[in-house]
Amino acid sequence: MASGTQLSVAEPTRFDRLRGPLLTGALAVGLVLALHLRDPHSSGSWGFCPWLVLTGHSCPGCGSLRAINDLTNGDVVGALSSNLLFVAMLPVLAFWWVRTVQRAWSGAPPPDRSGRHPAVWIALAAVVMVAFTVLRNLPAGSWLAP
Repeated sequence: MASGTQLSVAEPTRFDRLRGPLLTGALAVGLVLALHLRDPHSSGSWGFCPWLVLTGHSCPGCGSLRAINDLTNGDVVGALSSNLLFVAMLPVLAFWWVRTVQRAWSGAPPPDRSGRHPAVWIALAAVVMVAFTVLRNLPAGSWLAP
């Protein structure tokens, strides 16, 4: 290659930018539909939680499948009683997904995350999940158990 020759990198098309978020959304819709059609309230219908089987204690995800099924049937109270943390996180996940689709559609650059290291958010999420898990397995937090 001659010196001074520059390689041009093609900008990703809108379809290329939207592919990931739209596939994620389609996968989520497919899983929600499957959970609506096959009721996870029947013991073992979707298998068993390995953590629950090994320890006898609920993990932070225990009850999530039942919560999704309850939500698809319009039973918000049932969903909250199945897994409060999961249901509380759904609006956050929906907001994040919509923002991701908007950015992909417009071609906007990723947000400036200076000063907000991802490890801080991961650590915060881990602390919340551990606290939720411990609390839902204590007698005082039995109302959080699925």
